Amino acid sequence: MPPTAPADVTARPTTAASAVARWERIAIAVLTAAFGCWLLAWALVLPTFQAPDETAHIDAAVHLAIGDPWSAPGAMHVLNAVQAAAQQQATEPQSSWSTMTELLREHPGDSATVNQMTQHPPTAYLVGAAVLRAAHFGDLRWDHAVLALRIADVVAVTPLALLAWASVRRVTRSPRAAVLGALALFATPQLASIAASVSNDAPVMLLTGIVVWLATRILTGDLRWRTVLGLGVAVGAAIWVKGTALPAIPFVALVVLVAGAGVLPLARRLVRTVAALGLAAAIGAWWWLHNLVAYHRLQPNGYAAMRPPKEFPPGEHPTLGHFLDVSWGTLARTFWGSPGIKAQVTIGDVFTAVLTAVALLVVVVFAFRRGPELRTVVVLAVFPALLIGIQTYTSAHAYLTTTEVAATQGRYYFPAVVCLIVVSAVAWRRIPRTGAGRRVLAVVLAVAAPVVGLYGLTVVTAWFWNAARVPLSVADAERYAALGPVPTAVVAVLLAVVVVGMVAGIVAVAVAPGDRRAVSAR
Repeated sequence: MPPTAPADVTARPTTAASAVARWERIAIAVLTAAFGCWLLAWALVLPTFQAPDETAHIDAAVHLAIGDPWSAPGAMHVLNAVQAAAQQQATEPQSSWSTMTELLREHPGDSATVNQMTQHPPTAYLVGAAVLRAAHFGDLRWDHAVLALRIADVVAVTPLALLAWASVRRVTRSPRAAVLGALALFATPQLASIAASVSNDAPVMLLTGIVVWLATRILTGDLRWRTVLGLGVAVGAAIWVKGTALPAIPFVALVVLVAGAGVLPLARRLVRTVAALGLAAAIGAWWWLHNLVAYHRLQPNGYAAMRPPKEFPPGEHPTLGHFLDVSWGTLARTFWGSPGIKAQVTIGDVFTAVLTAVALLVVVVFAFRRGPELRTVVVLAVFPALLIGIQTYTSAHAYLTTTEVAATQGRYYFPAVVCLIVVSAVAWRRIPRTGAGRRVLAVVLAVAAPVVGLYGLTVVTAWFWNAARVPLSVADAERYAALGPVPTAVVAVLLAVVVVGMVAGIVAVAVAPGDRRAVSAR
């Protein structure tokens, strides 16, 4: 067969996915709704100020909502009103908690505590400030004002289930694997915790999820200019929010440069790459150029005042063993499930270590075998690999200069979570030798993912509402009713909807028609 002319390819994209049946559309719609309810339940169960850096994120949004400027890195301080809210939560009954206007009036000014969030672009906090103003936050009790910010993040991250499904569907052409890809999001309680709290990680997850979805389309034959430019817009918006999206820039460059190899000439692919990166730069480079001009650094350190350089004590020195123990041990816990300030809650160190080992082993052994998806899998793996490399360097630098192994958070890998799901989907599908075996394994994984998630929610709920004791009791529901932002019945209804959605997803995986292994599109 003669090669297809480049003009024909760009005019009409090659689709690597089969038609989506009605049952599959219903299944992913139900799962996406269930995932949104899942995140909302986490937003209601996790106490205010108990997510990583949530106090600083809330404070930054309130600063902008009351008209304060965005300060230089390390120059913003936490409002006394925000600290007073945390104090009320710890010492006063809910009936005496103040509105935001009362807090700002009775506790004016800034505290001595540095808010490190001005090391990031103000984008997420401008959105948060707009949400607060739209909700008339001054009239709201402070925990309800925070809930408005949490709900905004929930809305932002909910489409991640749809993006995971679409990306897996595009690469594997398997309806069963695609539905399972959406279910996989329930297996990471930490992702739910971060997405349901006030954080600049939430919009990054959405935008980089769009980046990965568009990347899978381009890598599997959608070579239209609008897809290339859409990729540039998505990565530009992502880097407008937080530096954890910066590794998406070389990733996108590689995606556009590789896509169409053998169909489009190199010169044409280079032009497309420059166009995508140029559009991304026009949208999102302003903040980073500002940093280079103002501070001579791409990412100033907002922690400098809190974690200054210091020497190791006499007789002590950095060791690789200590670095790996703290860094990678912490990463495993805080990727799967270790919510709370300083990650004080965990679903189990051994459990998360086993989950990490199994996931990595399956990917390393099966994902990169020769096959029609190999190029796509290799390119998609670059994004998480860049995140691993950059975070490891940052942690090592902090250890050598401050004696502390810092910046070790599993949530920093969530920008590439859709990449991880797609690569894992390819790997797990290659383990069974028969169609029946693939079905059985898919059902096992479909059951396991929600079970891990529900277990994580139980552990976190017990920690915060039952002094870490399991099982939960009626007394815990009463304790939540006394201090939670909504009646206990609301949480119960949400969780019932989530369980129904999970079961529907499992059933969809079980009854999905058999699918053959993906082959090259012809």
